[in-house]
Amino acid sequence: MLGGINNQMFFQAFGGFFALLILIPLLRWTFSRGRSHVARPAKSGNSDEYGLLVPVSKPANFIEGEMARKKLIDANIKANLVQAEDGIALLVFPEELSAARAILNQQ
Repeated sequence: MLGGINNQMFFQAFGGFFALLILIPLLRWTFSRGRSHVARPAKSGNSDEYGLLVPVSKPANFIEGEMARKKLIDANIKANLVQAEDGIALLVFPEELSAARAILNQQ
């Protein structure tokens, strides 16, 4: 006994306080709003709003766009086909733009 009190009850009381000190921040983090760890769905923008990528062509439909993208990939040029707000766009990096245009203009 410490100072005339029951040690078991003393340590149980402080054990409850320590449990609360751990649970309070954990529950605040769990039930907080506004800062989600889940990624938000991607938003589509205009064809010139895709970072470093620039539009090389605007195909009429996805089939033509996929054929053009495959032609560029076969020529070792990285290309992306996107559904932008202003229509379908085939995007490449700026340093590969002239080579991509030359490949796409070949018939």
